[in-house]
Amino acid sequence: MANSVPFRVGHGYDLHRLEPRPPHGNGRPLVLGGVRFDDHPIGPVSHSDGDAVYHAVVDALMGAVGEPDIGQLFPDDDPRNESEDSAIFLKEAADRLAARGFALGNLDITVICERPKLSPHKAAMVDNLARLLACDRSQINLKGKTHEGVDAVGEGRAVEVHVVTLVAKANG
Repeated sequence: MANSVPFRVGHGYDLHRLEPRPPHGNGRPLVLGGVRFDDHPIGPVSHSDGDAVYHAVVDALMGAVGEPDIGQLFPDDDPRNESEDSAIFLKEAADRLAARGFALGNLDITVICERPKLSPHKAAMVDNLARLLACDRSQINLKGKTHEGVDAVGEGRAVEVHVVTLVAKANG
């Protein structure tokens, strides 16, 4: 019955704690939507590259089609995932979506962080997502928000991402 439903909705969420990076480039750089913020003074505490945007998108897509979540597909206790580029996780999600006979309808992404400001980087983030998901840029909406100084996100100690997606049965 589930495979006969022509549309399905998925929700993804991710949060990464952020820590100051030591001087001289040591430590993990902040990566959001495939964009590296090498000069940003804080980076994620993570097993992979910590791209919270890609992680939340993976969970949204997998949730829409009833597949395992990112932690099941790419466990943080697997040494193969240490410092892994999250684009690999996203590509796997896209392949699983297609294998289940679905295509992306759209993604609506909200990134919540105090810094860096996302406006100058949103186009590059959308381009990265569209390339990896083999879709049109118009299928992806990305918004940047802050927590106005409230809680760990608002204090700049975490980044949070919410994603909603609609997928549709692929033609053919």
